[in-house]
Amino acid sequence: MNVAQNTVVSLSYELYDGDGKLIEKADTPLVYLHGGYSGIFPLVEKALDGKAVGDTCRIHLPPGDAFGEYDAELVRVETRDQFPAEIAVGMQFEGQTDRPGEVIIYTVTDIAEDKVVVDGNHPLAGQTLNFQCVVSEVRAATQEELTHGHVHGAHGHHH
Repeated sequence: MNVAQNTVVSLSYELYDGDGKLIEKADTPLVYLHGGYSGIFPLVEKALDGKAVGDTCRIHLPPGDAFGEYDAELVRVETRDQFPAEIAVGMQFEGQTDRPGEVIIYTVTDIAEDKVVVDGNHPLAGQTLNFQCVVSEVRAATQEELTHGHVHGAHGHHH
């Protein structure tokens, strides 16, 4: 079976920065529902279309096709009293946006005596990335997966 609309695809992958430095190597396969369900970057999905088990792919992802451009407006300085006593750099918190129901994950990047700096950008925002993968499995999606728009099962979403 080849990768196509409404198939579940499993990938072994490695992610590199623009200088070729390894950022992430998957310990378990990445499993997603193929065909525009937002389970993987659109350029990666396009490159995988028609591939079969054992096929490899290398995709160059500029920031706009990966985690977006870095947005300085997503960096905020907040008063220290809005955070728990045990705050530390690297902790993450949910924050609201101007759009109802939308949430951003903010990461604490600096702590001063009475201020905390948080950044709502993804840690890889603004970076050019190189995604390298091998197709390890392809199967037809179940009707339930298609209805929900994501994978269920061993490496997918569970309800």
